[in-house]
Amino acid sequence: MKPASPSRRAFVQSSLLGFPAIVPARVLSQDAPSNRLSIAFIGTGNNGTNWLKPFLQDQRVRVLAVCDVNREGGGYWSGSVRGREPARRLVNEHYGDNSCVALSDFRDVLSREDIDSIYIGTPDHWHALIAIAAARARKHIYGQKPLSLTVREGRAMADAVKTAGIVWQTGSQQRSDSNFRKVCELVRNNRLGRVHTVRVGLPRGRPDFGKTAHLTETQPVPDGFDYDMWLGPAPEKPFAPARVGVNFRWVSDYSGGQMTDWGAHHLDIAQWGLGMDNSGPVAIESPRGEFEEHPIYDTATEFSFECKYRNGVTLVCSNEERAGVLFEGRDGWAWANRGTHEASARGLLTEPLGSNEKRLYRSDNHVKNFIDSCFSGRPTVAPIEAAHRSVTVAHLANIAVKLGRGLRWDPRSERILGDASASAMLQRPYRGSWTLS
Repeated sequence: MKPASPSRRAFVQSSLLGFPAIVPARVLSQDAPSNRLSIAFIGTGNNGTNWLKPFLQDQRVRVLAVCDVNREGGGYWSGSVRGREPARRLVNEHYGDNSCVALSDFRDVLSREDIDSIYIGTPDHWHALIAIAAARARKHIYGQKPLSLTVREGRAMADAVKTAGIVWQTGSQQRSDSNFRKVCELVRNNRLGRVHTVRVGLPRGRPDFGKTAHLTETQPVPDGFDYDMWLGPAPEKPFAPARVGVNFRWVSDYSGGQMTDWGAHHLDIAQWGLGMDNSGPVAIESPRGEFEEHPIYDTATEFSFECKYRNGVTLVCSNEERAGVLFEGRDGWAWANRGTHEASARGLLTEPLGSNEKRLYRSDNHVKNFIDSCFSGRPTVAPIEAAHRSVTVAHLANIAVKLGRGLRWDPRSERILGDASASAMLQRPYRGSWTLS
């Protein structure tokens, strides 16, 4: 097997569109340099380090580089120490050599012709810039959720991936969970009757995962941490340990709180079950949010909203709903969460699908599914368009909660209707010379 690569014609077309010519040698030839998929991990703090391990276990993969703006430091899961040097050591200890290098600038990764693919595990505000540059460099991408920081970023990312013709897997691993797939297949095959309501339960609060929430005072930037690069396109703010590490997700400059962190999972399953991978709701209604006081953290700690779909379905999302995703139909209900699922009648879960019924994409291993697709060129279970549409629901909900009013949304044009101030929040200004184009 050899990793699939975009054609010479696709490369020429992209060059005419003004894309930079940072292109691996494999793009100019249909022959890959080896029968292994080479990969680099960009962002080796939290999920990046965690997901290194399953990639290392696949013998078809070789991790050639790790990249992070932090050389080595704390503030990650449970106060752990992570960064590019711990990740490099992990990789080289696994292979028993020193072949993996540690880099601090993602652009140095993308300029390497011997790297076929990348994993993006940075804070959310960096996802778009890295993904678009990687797509233009013809790297296959495993991109962590939530896909983007804004709706406009997500659209730009999806368009760049489509133009490049590369493989993309979103880190929405619940699509590789048989419990979620089973429940979504019940919905798609009308086993519940006409579905009228979907209930999505997300966590509340701002957990102190990094054990740094109290460290809010300005401090000198630690040695080995390129804080200016960590901020990147985000607004300039003084360094404080509470701002970085795993707790970045509670700062709206970098993420969307629980709404996007868990919404990227459960709202994605709701969209999958409803067959909305290429669309979305037409309205956000009854938004409510509460924000606990904190010197740095500003995302909602409690929230609720409703989505209205053109087909009459109502989606109710709240931190007060049961965790997971519940589909309610005229003839029954079905619920799923990680590792489990339930239904109003046992037969719904035990009766097999008929030969003519719809079957959703089956993946039982999210990392393997990405690697398989890199070799075959076939789509993954969590394509970027679906991820964009799912996280758009969360972005719109955050906008509605912040403004305290409902929104009308056109999923075809991806525009908020009749609300200029809300529309302006579909994108964010970038700091300095960073641009989305």
